[in-house]
Amino acid sequence: MTVDFNGIGPGQVNTQKTSTDKSQASGTTPQPSSEQAKAPAPRGENVSLSAQSKNLKQLEQRLDSYPEMDDQRIEEIKAALADGSYKIDAEKLAQKMLEMDNSIFG
Repeated sequence: MTVDFNGIGPGQVNTQKTSTDKSQASGTTPQPSSEQAKAPAPRGENVSLSAQSKNLKQLEQRLDSYPEMDDQRIEEIKAALADGSYKIDAEKLAQKMLEMDNSIFG
């Protein structure tokens, strides 16, 4: 274990300003070199998407097809569950689960 008594450690960066920093601080900007001035303007760049990003886009589109949550209906079901009046139709539940499974993995 090392103790730094002076407040200066090995990870501390030199804080002296360079000539570039000084010229920027004084309000003047360095002139570009002749090579930079003669460089051609950049052309349009091509972008290609990976297979993973394409799969993510497809998943996003599939998720958008699902209905949004009905907050009022959720609260009604919570209340019915809390007071014991909610009845579950096992056949209807099983059918919905099969439909959902087929739409996802089908």
